[in-house]
Amino acid sequence: MHGSAHHHHDDLPTQLDRAAAICAARGAQLTPLRRQVLELVLAAEQPIGAYALLERLKTARGPAAPPTIYRALDFLLEQGLVHKLERLNSFTGCVAAGHSHAHQFLICTRCGQATELHDHAIEHALQHAAEHAGFRPERMTVEIEGLCAACAG
Repeated sequence: MHGSAHHHHDDLPTQLDRAAAICAARGAQLTPLRRQVLELVLAAEQPIGAYALLERLKTARGPAAPPTIYRALDFLLEQGLVHKLERLNSFTGCVAAGHSHAHQFLICTRCGQATELHDHAIEHALQHAAEHAGFRPERMTVEIEGLCAACAG
């Protein structure tokens, strides 16, 4: 296998500090709210939707309006700190935060677990196919649904 599957290994404070450093290096700011939203995404066991995030944010901070969460998520997406899984309409942390890369996800239809892959062969094959069609991709996300090892076992 050319790539590898990734899960988050560093503890949450380390991940959040790294995210803040990535933002600062780009002249962007991981405000307390953005940091809290990122923490909720990273702490979730599986991809989490905006409304579930909003509920958890209300528990932590008191009332919050939906636009607040969407603005924070947009910022985190722009900075490459989270990914949006379109099929699930939910968000997950990025294992290679701060590096631009194609995104490949294995999504279990039974338990909802999403595993991020980094397979350069897939990335190059898609790039080549797109260029062959005269298309210049700017962002690539592949979402593959099926059963994870635990559910298939």
